[in-house]
Amino acid sequence: MSDRPVLIAQISDLHIKSPGRLAYRRVDTSAALVRCIAALNRFEPRIDLVVISGDLADTPTEQEYQHLALLLAKLEIPFVAVPGNHDSRELMRSVFPDRSYAFPSGPLNQRYDVEGLDIILLDSSVPGHPHGELDSQTCDWLEAMLLTSTERPALAFLHHPPFATRIWHMDRQNLRNPADLASIVRRQQRLQRIGCGHVHRSTLTTFAGVACTICPAPNHAVDLDVAELRAPSFKIEPPAFHLHIWQPGEGFGGTVTHHVPIGEFDGPHPFFGPDGKLID
Repeated sequence: MSDRPVLIAQISDLHIKSPGRLAYRRVDTSAALVRCIAALNRFEPRIDLVVISGDLADTPTEQEYQHLALLLAKLEIPFVAVPGNHDSRELMRSVFPDRSYAFPSGPLNQRYDVEGLDIILLDSSVPGHPHGELDSQTCDWLEAMLLTSTERPALAFLHHPPFATRIWHMDRQNLRNPADLASIVRRQQRLQRIGCGHVHRSTLTTFAGVACTICPAPNHAVDLDVAELRAPSFKIEPPAFHLHIWQPGEGFGGTVTHHVPIGEFDGPHPFFGPDGKLID
């Protein structure tokens, strides 16, 4: 096992439309993904894996997934993906036929190994419904995966958050059986992080004793309407992705998560001058 850090980038909620179409007649999600891919490709040091945590397509249609595949072909980093409530399991199997899914049909659960780290993808989608649920087959599979080792750390990703964000119209679409997930997480204590999507906002809490995050989107953000003043709405806020860095070490090592804005920004500029003194 290498002693170097492992870099896992998480992107989420791409909502790719057919070529030329805008999400909600306003958001160019394809252009947003192009910018996101460029940022991922140029990031240093090189990212080991990109995890897409759901809502890859928008409607979804076969044309949307074909367009998505063309866009993702520009990504120079291996990637894995799990469905969200806007996705189709069948179309995802069709467009990504070489993936090692846990089952020949049904949930698109996967495990991916990166150096000494297990990446576990949980399909929380419920076909035809916006909310999430981990069915019994998925829960059994998750526990079995976590039981395969007592030494390897793991990161788990799913689309629907297992906690309330206080954004009322999103919380009613959350994971419906978080207690089932929590009991597994507490019994099998090697998860370093649980990463979610769905809400298009960078969010952090703890769940069953584990840090649990929601990844921002590369396109638009759900309105942070915790006062319940408005109808379900979105805003065009600075796009971003999450970078989960796992550092090997004693026990399971440690994981830190960074919020990484997407775009060109002024800098970097030095804090210190050639004389070693702080620039004043």
